This record gives sequence, structure tokens and C-alpha cells, in this order.
Amino acid sequence: MAELKYKRVLLKLSGEALAGEQKTGVNVETVGKICDKVKEIVEMGVEVGIVVGGGNFWRGRNGHQMERTTADYMGMLATAMNGLALQDALEARGIFTRVQTAIEMREIAEPFIQRKAEKHLGKGRVVVFACGTGHPYFTTDTAAVLRATEIGAEIILLGKSIDAVYSDDPKVNPNAERYTEISYMDVLEKDLKVMDSTATAMCRDNEIPLLVFGIEDPENIVRAVKGERIGTIVS
Repeated sequence: MAELKYKRVLLKLSGEALAGEQKTGVNVETVGKICDKVKEIVEMGVEVGIVVGGGNFWRGRNGHQMERTTADYMGMLATAMNGLALQDALEARGIFTRVQTAIEMREIAEPFIQRKAEKHLGKGRVVVFACGTGHPYFTTDTAAVLRATEIGAEIILLGKSIDAVYSDDPKVNPNAERYTEISYMDVLEKDLKVMDSTATAMCRDNEIPLLVFGIEDPENIVRAVKGERIGTIVS
């Protein structure tokens, strides 16, 4: 077994991370590259839970002319589609996978049950958590922290389109400061938008470290579980 810093992790993927350059829908090649690296860390002995967003299909805030609850439930259904895409790609690579949803849809996925998730992880299966928390007004960032807490993950790996936490948007402000480490309190006080404030406060209160890194290079997933210095640690 390779040297690992973390034995059980929660990987948070945005829906956009699955869309690749096409920005919408599921890019099979992009998903495959991510799943190649998930397979690699599973074979190294890491237990992996994944929370996936749905922004490549639908974002609740895009439904501003709709009733908020309806728009948010549509977003939850989008995450279920992404969960199935991840399951398909992982199982095509020989990795046993279970999709668990916070909204029951028994014909295509298991309902989320914490004890069953623990059992799957212990058997080396990847568990993909879809449908967020199952409640409107909560993001998939909050769902990631909730599931990480429930499964006892040692760290949340947050794959984003930028490679770290910055003081400002580095695509807009080239002089933005790049952080190697930062506290949750500073993230909240500086309003850095790493995750939504509810998720950030939950991480702080439950003392779960967060590693923010660039998902455009999926090899970062492997580097992260080995404890290599990439991205930004928030703790």
C-alpha cells in the first residue's frame, strides 16, 4: 500500500467539473479522467465518498422566476444524474460503486442510510451521495460537510476550477494573494466564497479540515491523499 495521509476522504465535485470545456452536460472523457484517479486512490486503500453538484444541468439560483423550493428540487435531480454518470464510469473501471440519494428514487439508487454508507466504504466501495441534503435552501457544499461528518471523513477534498484559495478572483485580479493555509474564521470574515457560509461554519464547528485544489488536473486527487502540498488547507 502506498503511503497515505488520509484513509477516508470526502471528495466534493461541482457539476461543472464533469462538463469539461463544453460547460454543460456530462463530458465522458472528463469524467473518465477524474474516475481514473478515484480508482487509483481506492486501489491504494483510500475509502472514498463523493458529493456531486448539479450545476452542469441546473442551478437553483438560475430559477429566479420560479418558486425557490421548486428550483432547488430541480437542482437535486440534476445531482442524481451526475451521480449515475460517476457510478457508470467508476464501475466501467472495475470499482464497485453505490449511489445514495437524499430523496428516495429506489429504482436507480439507494436512499441515504448512514450505516449502509459506512458498510459500503468499509468494503472498498465508492459511495456517491446525490440530491444534496434533500432539503431546499441548502447547497451541495453543505451536503458535503454533512456527509463528511456522518461518515467520519478525515478531510474534505474540494476540487474547484481554481487551484487554491485567493484573496480575490485571480482571473479578475492578477494581484490577488494566494493562501497556502487559512482558518475558517478568516474565510468567513474575509467573505472568500470558498464554500457558502453555512458549509464553512459547519466545517469549523465540526473541526473538519478542507483542502481546496484545482480539479482540472485530476492527478491532484492522488497528491491530496498522499499529503503533498497543493492548493489551500482550511482548518
